[in-house]
Amino acid sequence: MKEGDAGPPNRELYALLHLSPEASDEEIRKAYRQWAQIYHPDKYQAPHMKDIATENFQRICEAYEILSDASKRQIYDIYGMEGLTSGLELGSKLNKVEELKEELERLRRRKEEEKIFAHFRPSGTILAKISLPHLLYGGGIMEGMAMASEVESQISKRNAISISGNLAVNGNSGGGVATAVFRHQLSGASSVQFMASAGLRAVIGVETSRQLSLHSTATMGIAMSLRDGSLNLSNSWTRQLSETATGNIQLALGPESSVEVGWKMKDVKKSAAGGLKFGTSSFEASAHYNHWFSEKSHGRIAGKVGSSTLEIEVGGGRKLSNFSTVQMLYSIGIQGIFWRFELHRSGQKLIIPILLSTHLNPVFATGAFILPTSVYFLLKKFVVKPYYLKREKRRALDNMEKTSAQVQEARAAAEKAQQLLQNVANRKRNRQLETNGLIVTRASYGSRKALGRKDESRETPDQLNSQVLDVTIPLNFLVNDSGQLKLHEGVKKSGIMGFCDPCPGEPKQLHVEYTYRGKRYEVVVDDYAELLIPQEAHRI
Repeated sequence: MKEGDAGPPNRELYALLHLSPEASDEEIRKAYRQWAQIYHPDKYQAPHMKDIATENFQRICEAYEILSDASKRQIYDIYGMEGLTSGLELGSKLNKVEELKEELERLRRRKEEEKIFAHFRPSGTILAKISLPHLLYGGGIMEGMAMASEVESQISKRNAISISGNLAVNGNSGGGVATAVFRHQLSGASSVQFMASAGLRAVIGVETSRQLSLHSTATMGIAMSLRDGSLNLSNSWTRQLSETATGNIQLALGPESSVEVGWKMKDVKKSAAGGLKFGTSSFEASAHYNHWFSEKSHGRIAGKVGSSTLEIEVGGGRKLSNFSTVQMLYSIGIQGIFWRFELHRSGQKLIIPILLSTHLNPVFATGAFILPTSVYFLLKKFVVKPYYLKREKRRALDNMEKTSAQVQEARAAAEKAQQLLQNVANRKRNRQLETNGLIVTRASYGSRKALGRKDESRETPDQLNSQVLDVTIPLNFLVNDSGQLKLHEGVKKSGIMGFCDPCPGEPKQLHVEYTYRGKRYEVVVDDYAELLIPQEAHRI
């Protein structure tokens, strides 16, 4: 069986013995004895049933052998079956679990360091300013352009170096800056970095950072301009306000002194940030809010007001792949009306702001917002969404073809296991019928799409059914004498005896219909979620 396609890994042996990942040694021994009695080959006379029992008995013994050995269990919990089958050697002296954890952590850190040393981390931005008013009045369409690039490398465990440069052209003028930064990690809580730049801003400086506590960090720096000899001092303090929010204060002293107070918040569905900046000759307040409507799309609203700026921005973006995101934003302010397109891929950004008008005409401003928004939703409905649905269907079919042999083999093993469970499951079911207790009338495990959106899916019934497995027998078997059934949290359900993974790589759910005390109930849970029945909340 394939380890989890998503969610917590390395838990199928626990599912096989119907155990929690936190099970004690005694619980593991007890579970093994119970399952061994059920699957022992000597209990079956028919040759084909004896063969099935032997096959599943060996699976039970293998799971017990691994989970009952502290060292093997620790390797399995961290690395899965690959860690046990790849010849991972931990040494004969590592007898204690604490020593084993330390050695595994050391190996993990070494692998991470090797990855860091193996490559550079490049990032860059290209900004192309386009002006429609300039074009209409006989000028060029390009108002300006800027490029920035940075390459960072971890040259040793404590030392890193980064080299960056940027070049900007605006009208008939332009310039550039090249910067080098050397960073040294003094300890686990403090670091120092040295910086030098040449070009329009020729500066040398040093900055040190220290973690004051578990939730607070302070940074202090000094920089000197090589052109006029002026000094700039900076101090900043960052504080973790909660699990999802941080606050910061920054003080700058120099030719342009300022104090800035800000905060940031981010969780699964939303992120927000805001700040106030007071300078010797300026003032600015800004805020933005992003909301994720799904795993792929989000909306954004932002605003900025100050002594020299006034701007409101709305828009949104969509994730094209694991590495690429596109955004379209509309802004209106004293500098004019803009569209801005952004493409983010890994560490690279392409930003194209388009100046539509320098005049704040209400009719034009409304049209400039409604027109692209309408075009976006029309394209999304009639072009983009059909394309992605078609691509998703093609990928699913390709995946089914690649894994068809594996799935057929797993289904055959699950059906054989269910044959052994059926007699006991029927006895338990009859006992529950006599007491008007818990009876699983129907249970299906498989593709979330096949279980939850049959009416909306464009796949045929046969394609959907091939992604679902009937698991009514195994669940009735797992009902205890008290008339309850519990599946543990964090354990992939395909590892349960009599289950299998009918659609590798796809998100899965378990759909259960059951009766209790003469009433009907229904529940749907995700692959790694806990299931405890009966519950009144499931009542139909």
